[in-house]
Formats: sequence, structure tokens, C-alpha cells
Amino acid sequence: LFLPSFQDLFGVSMVVPLMNLHIKSLGASHTVAGIIGSLYGIMQLFSSTFVGCWSDIVGRRYSLLACILLSALGYFLLGTSTTVFLFAISRVPVGIFKHTLSISKALLSDLVSERDRPLVMGRFNAASSVGFILGPVVGGYLAELEDGFYQTSFICASIFLLNGGLVWMLPWSEENTGNREHQQRNKGTDSFSGKADGDLHLKSASNGAMASDSLFQSPWIQVATVLKRIKGIACSNLWDIFLVRLLMSVAILLYYSNFSLALEERFGVKPLFAGYLMSYSSALGVLAGCLLGPITRLYQHNTYRILLHSSTLTCTLILLYASALSIWMVILSSTFLAFSTTIGRTCIIDLELTIGGNEASGTLLGVGQSVTSVGRIVAPLLSGIAQEFSPCGPPSLGVGLALVAILIMNANKQKYCSHGNVKLKNQ
Repeated sequence: LFLPSFQDLFGVSMVVPLMNLHIKSLGASHTVAGIIGSLYGIMQLFSSTFVGCWSDIVGRRYSLLACILLSALGYFLLGTSTTVFLFAISRVPVGIFKHTLSISKALLSDLVSERDRPLVMGRFNAASSVGFILGPVVGGYLAELEDGFYQTSFICASIFLLNGGLVWMLPWSEENTGNREHQQRNKGTDSFSGKADGDLHLKSASNGAMASDSLFQSPWIQVATVLKRIKGIACSNLWDIFLVRLLMSVAILLYYSNFSLALEERFGVKPLFAGYLMSYSSALGVLAGCLLGPITRLYQHNTYRILLHSSTLTCTLILLYASALSIWMVILSSTFLAFSTTIGRTCIIDLELTIGGNEASGTLLGVGQSVTSVGRIVAPLLSGIAQEFSPCGPPSLGVGLALVAILIMNANKQKYCSHGNVKLKNQ
């Protein structure tokens, strides 16, 4: 699963930086390019929850294969787009079904124990990030060739087809996974989440059989089941976790929203240096993903404490950046921010799955992606308003949002700590 995740972001990051140049070469205005980009984001916002929930119903194998193959179709169509209309059409299957990484994370959460989950998720994110670092370099080189964009799109589609083959070859054993989870529940591991969100859980002993049967159910029955599960999530007590995720996502997006422009205005630094600094931060993020194992052991697998401390560090570092008097303070804040944000992203996902229950992992991860998509829609608007006052406006606003997230975590400390104690005692 680490190899397909690496190839996934490697292929996507080859194409995405070139898309704006390509659509403008087709004669589209800046407004049309912006509308198409926004439509893609809106499709991702609404489809991530449904696709994640659908993966809980029909099983990870079939949903992951469907998402990979339909994403491959989208990038193949992108490689044949010679008009703005065809370009827009090519974004539809990708916008709806490009949730391959979310379903892979849900599959990983099915396969590993709660104790090992942060470590495995950290390594998974590190593998993906390496692909994201290397992809733009290869894409930039291919773009210099004749018809480079079309070749890059076809290569990306081929990578997704290769990923489909790798996923098909995986040694699937869903029924055994279901039985293992059923035995863990009998030991009491999920006693808290069973009380909190009983409506979200499937009977794990029949997980594999249910997934196989659901694949051949009427589409209307599948849709009704999806809607019922989404309603269960909406009525659960997970609102505070998703609100923390939204606030921290917007805070980090505000930090990066005018990064190059702010460095140029405040310190006279060229955009090239800002690009190098962001690449440096991405590389450190990969390292942070590999260090999650020792960090979780240091904290005795208390995900809540790790998230609280990493969020506090993130808030402090954004404040340091906003008040920086020299470029060296910016470099220092960027260095440690790469670690705190990577650790925080992994921990918030682990906390969602711990409180919400592993059997609804696809739905939970889908809702989490939708929450992040809302942040991506809201952050540019807030950034634009804040920049009217000062180049330091967006990160300063981000500090305020991060502080609110920390206060929410402190206010709900008892809920997280009581669950953490139950989990550790049983393990």
C-alpha cells in the first residue's frame, strides 16, 4: 500500500502544476480557469463522504479499484483535452472518485491495531510526500518536450492503471480481518466508542460477508445505506474533533496562503527562495512521518496529548512567523512547523478513528476530507480580507483560529482522556 500511495501522488503532482498553463494555452480566461478549479474542489467536498461511506459498505477492495480506474480514466481524458470543454469534462471523474489515499488509509486502519496506527499512518504519509516532492520535478522536465502536457497526463493515467494492478494483487482477507476485530471487541477494546457511536458500527464478524453481498445490492439500497450512515455521523458526538480539524486546517492554509508574497514584501526575498523553503519543509515533513513511532512511544500512545502539544507548537510557530524580524526566524519557524503539522494531521485522523470506531473508518475519513475541503474554500477568502490590513494578517488570523482549536481540545479533555485510559488498559 505504501508503493501505490507513493505512485499516486507522484503521478498527480506531475500533472497538477502544469494544468493552469495548459488551460490558458487552450484559450481559457483566468475566470474560466478559476471556475473549473473551484468546481473540482466542490465535487471533492461532496463526494469524499459518500465515497468513503460506500467503501464501508461494498468493501475496500472494490471501492479502491473503482476509484483508481475511474481516476485513470479522468487523467486519460485530460491527455486528450484539446478544448476547454474536454478539459472540464476530464476533471469530473477525478473530482468525484479521486479518494484513493483516503480509502487506502481506511484499509490500513482495518489491518493494524490502534496502538500501531499512528506509526503506520505516519509512514504512509511519508511515502506519499516523497511522491509529491519528486513529481513536480519530473513533470517540469516532461513539460519542456513537444506535447509535454499530453505525455505527462498519459503517464499519470498509466501510473494509476499500474496501481490498480498492484491493488488487485494484494493478498485480500477481509473475513479474517473482520473476525480479528470481532475478537478484539469481545475483549472490550471498543467499549467506549460502542457507547458513544453505536449507530456507526457494523457487526465485525460479518464484515467480509456483508461487503461481498453489498456489492451486488441494488444501487438504491446502497445509496440509502450511505445516507443512513452519514446521518449517524452527523448525529454523533464527533463534532468537536471535526471542528478542531477545520480550524487547524484553515490556520495552516492561512500560513501558506500568501507565503511567497509576504516574504517578498517583508524581507525582499525572491519567490525562488520561498519555493526552496517550501520544498525544504516538505522534505522535513517526510522525516516527521518516519519519527511518529518513537514519538507515540514517548507519549505512551496517548494520541490526544500528542495532538494537543503539536497544535500548541503549531500555533506558537505561526505566531513566531507573523512577528519575525529576520528571515532566519522564518526559516526556524518553517523547520519546526513541518514537524508539528505532519504529526498533527496524523494524530487528528487517529483520534477520529479511535473515538468514531474502526468499522466506519471510510465514512469518518471521508467526512474528514470534506471538512478539509471546506477549509480550502474558506481560507482564500479569509486570507484576501486579512491581507487588506497587513502582509502578516493571514498568519495572525491563523494564530487566533489555532488558539480556538486548542481551547476546544482542552474543554473536551475528559472525553479523550477517559477513552485513552480504557484503550490502554485493555491493550
